[in-house]
Amino acid sequence: MSEEQPPAPIVRAESITDVAADLYVIPDHGVPLVPNIGVVAGRDAVLVIDTGMGPRNAGNVLAEVDRIAGGRKVYLTTTHFHPEHSYGAAVLAEQSTFLMNRAQLEDMKTKGPGYLEFFRTFGESVAAELEGVEFVDPAVVYDTEYSLDLGGRVVTMHATGRAHTKGDQVIRVPDVGAVFCGDLVEESQFSIFPWFPPEDADVSGIRWIRVMEGLLAAGDTLVIPGHGRVSDASLLEEVHGYLTFLKQEVWSRHGSGMSEDEIVEQVYPLARSRNPQWVGEEWIEKGVRCLCSEAPGTPGHATADEG
Repeated sequence: MSEEQPPAPIVRAESITDVAADLYVIPDHGVPLVPNIGVVAGRDAVLVIDTGMGPRNAGNVLAEVDRIAGGRKVYLTTTHFHPEHSYGAAVLAEQSTFLMNRAQLEDMKTKGPGYLEFFRTFGESVAAELEGVEFVDPAVVYDTEYSLDLGGRVVTMHATGRAHTKGDQVIRVPDVGAVFCGDLVEESQFSIFPWFPPEDADVSGIRWIRVMEGLLAAGDTLVIPGHGRVSDASLLEEVHGYLTFLKQEVWSRHGSGMSEDEIVEQVYPLARSRNPQWVGEEWIEKGVRCLCSEAPGTPGHATADEG
């Protein structure tokens, strides 16, 4: 009997729903490798947040955006460089102004092609959506913060620094207290640690916890995660609590001299029992190994503290 294949990573753009005044989300419907995609509208322009994986998904998103925009100017930004979030940018950028933070641009240039080949190994349905992917430079590059006036509504973009990736950003819509978090925040899912040394070891658990503290302090009440259901500030608390738990469990064992493999063996079941309904348990081990590399007394501890 063949192993059941996951559903194809198709964005169902027609399912777009409003979550606040002139703020829309195309939900992921719980499908792996499909992100939540945002559309924020003002009087004069609309902003699209993330693209879906590949040109076909991006084309479907663009059709829905055109319907909402109704001739208004269109802007595009992406929460980070990973394929399901940004590898349709070339399609949308043809009819929009593309904005990106400088660290994310560096991620895209140095890692984008490698991740394209990596994701093509994830099965036929994923490889099919990656056909025809092209990388495109943004029209606007910012360093730490950028304010975009859509006409009667200002949206702010914030480069968080190294956390889930080096180039993460969150996008705030202050008039409705909304924040788009990308993969810094997932709902009912273990935090995704893309820990793939030596090819990619930029994720930082220490920095991620600090970013979550900043998100909590900002006071947003409408939280749109990278994957999962739209929520409120309690989701930020939940993610911060999990990351803090993981760091404490890992570092206490690391400090007592346990090997990395022993720490994985002990912490994995603790994490599973703490959050039995969450999916993505394969990311627990990646998180443990990342935090081992950042434990006090390791070279990674100083690097993460400075990053």
